[in-house]
Amino acid sequence: MLQFDLNAQVRNSFGKCESRRFRVEGLTPAIVYGHNTEPLALKMNTKELTQTLLKVQRRNAVYNLNVKNEQSDVCLHVMVKELQTDPISDGLLHADFCSISLDAPLVFTVPVNFVGKAKGVDLGGDMTIFIRNVTLKGCPLDIPESIEKDLSDLGVDEKITCADLNIPAGVELITNKDNVCVSVSMPVVVQVEETAAPAKKGKKK
Repeated sequence: MLQFDLNAQVRNSFGKCESRRFRVEGLTPAIVYGHNTEPLALKMNTKELTQTLLKVQRRNAVYNLNVKNEQSDVCLHVMVKELQTDPISDGLLHADFCSISLDAPLVFTVPVNFVGKAKGVDLGGDMTIFIRNVTLKGCPLDIPESIEKDLSDLGVDEKITCADLNIPAGVELITNKDNVCVSVSMPVVVQVEETAAPAKKGKKK
């Protein structure tokens, strides 16, 4: 899984007016939620945060969040929970994070990338993709950024199921292993029989 460093400072002022002041100063209000712990209010450099989020592009990622406060600095492992953006400018308004443990398994949705051209397609078959994402469970750093599957050997009337995907050791596949990811089949040709037109009835004399 992707991993990035971010910096933040503890904030002790709240409210809409304070949030607007932060944004004028180039800072983004943020908050970290943790299990059985009080939420931690932060302020972060908007430019640094935005540039990092652009690199991630909504993929799964762990952030090493270095938090500075008056007493001591602390490093938290977090993931993005929700981002609030301006509906007009698309600028970042607020960021919500959740604190995680790198040693505790979590559930993630991971994309499946199919590469290569199925040989069945060259033989006239039609390829259909049914699944583009799978659900995995494991420790965050053990979860792959994506799962790659080569389709080159996929022939006509053959299929690839979730059980055929390359799941890393120590990671559990939550999606049903029998679900079909992709298949190749010959197109069905429907023959329509031509029927003779009914004979026209002659006019009665």
